[in-house]
Amino acid sequence: MKPKPNILLVTADDMNWDAVGAYGCPVAGTTPNIDQLAEDGIRFHRAHVTIAVCQPSRSTLMTGRYPHRNGGEGFFHLRRPNIPILPDVLRTSSYRTGILGKVGHSTPYAQFQWDMMRDANDLGHGRSPRLYGDYATTFLKAAKDADQPFFLMLNSHDPHRPFYGNDRPEWYEEGDLPAAEIPSRTFSPGEVTTPGFLADLPDVKLEVSEYYNSVRRCDDTVGAALQALREAGCEENTIVVFLSDNGMAFPFAKTNCYLNSTRTPWIMRWPDRIRPGSLDTEHFISGIDMMPTLLDAAGLDAPPGMDGRSFLPLLKGRSQRGRDLVFTQFHQTAAKRNYPMRCVQNRRLGYIFNPWSDGVRVFRNESQQGRTMQAMRAAAENDPWVAGRVNLFLYRVTEELYDFERDPNARHNLIDNVDSMDDLQVLRKEMEQWMEATEDPALTAFRGRESRASLDRLMEETAGRLGGES
Repeated sequence: MKPKPNILLVTADDMNWDAVGAYGCPVAGTTPNIDQLAEDGIRFHRAHVTIAVCQPSRSTLMTGRYPHRNGGEGFFHLRRPNIPILPDVLRTSSYRTGILGKVGHSTPYAQFQWDMMRDANDLGHGRSPRLYGDYATTFLKAAKDADQPFFLMLNSHDPHRPFYGNDRPEWYEEGDLPAAEIPSRTFSPGEVTTPGFLADLPDVKLEVSEYYNSVRRCDDTVGAALQALREAGCEENTIVVFLSDNGMAFPFAKTNCYLNSTRTPWIMRWPDRIRPGSLDTEHFISGIDMMPTLLDAAGLDAPPGMDGRSFLPLLKGRSQRGRDLVFTQFHQTAAKRNYPMRCVQNRRLGYIFNPWSDGVRVFRNESQQGRTMQAMRAAAENDPWVAGRVNLFLYRVTEELYDFERDPNARHNLIDNVDSMDDLQVLRKEMEQWMEATEDPALTAFRGRESRASLDRLMEETAGRLGGES
């Protein structure tokens, strides 16, 4: 009987899909360790998280269910009891479970106790690759000594803001807590490229360069984890998964439903099972698929009620039907402000429904706190294009339609384009059917999207259900 495979799940915090060299990053040298992992395994071109904000995204990974179906729509533990979670199912099947970093955000139920857990304060504010490697080594040795398969969830706090170069100097001083570390390489504004969904301004480029500093330190952490795995002699029977919990914390990415919000670098390595250097460009995979896939790979039965399904056949180079669409969503920011959004994408188009948008409500999120939004607001006073981008970001419109194949940065809304009407109707129908099948509370508002009363009612109901602001 073959031993159960070990699982090392590594997540980045706010890493955009194209910050990774293997995904075509325009900045050289950002992720050498992640790039090597891609060479050794499979890289998914159409991978998405289900919701582009930290705790709800991770709750989806841990349950295989959409946020409105697991009760984890916001920054709180699951509000629905008795939903099976990945680490618990694995532990009942003899796995030793461990977690490094983002403990609260990655533990769906507060009462669940990992066999080992170390949070940010033990890990140099979640920014010490060396300490991640040291604790991973300790955990792997304990699992080996006990002759147990393991599930280790290793969560970098990079590249979440504040970015290296604009963070707290005291993090790097020896004190009561372990110190953060300097990235193995840093970047200047002249070395980086401004993402196409932002305005190309000096302060924007400065913040983007600081962001890439933190991307590189996240890569250092991945390298430390892989080295610990190698030195423990566990590589051959370990499934390694790498992905980000959502897009970068800049306008039009994190806490939204754009392509740059939910698309994630998703890489898997499993020696002798996954052919090195593989690339899947056809199939959509999503955060809801993580739990059923890992359980399938471990030879364990999936609990009933999950929305996702295993994509194990894709790891073996086969095709799989029913992976030509992906559904994503948003509910609530960390400040408990409610901005319900829904999106459906196919290989070319993305349709977004924003029931909160009424021309009066203003969108507020964490990405507006950095240099970028301040610079764009200032430039908007004299630049009509930037003014239009700022206005769209703050107020949005009820419906958006983009040709993500030609316009991945969502700069041209096609919702009123007469040539796109047939495509729009197809995606609206897909959205409605999905909402109905998953009992989405936004369905009534979607069906009455031309009625302001139905949208206002959704906002009131959402605020009451999630306990946030409308």
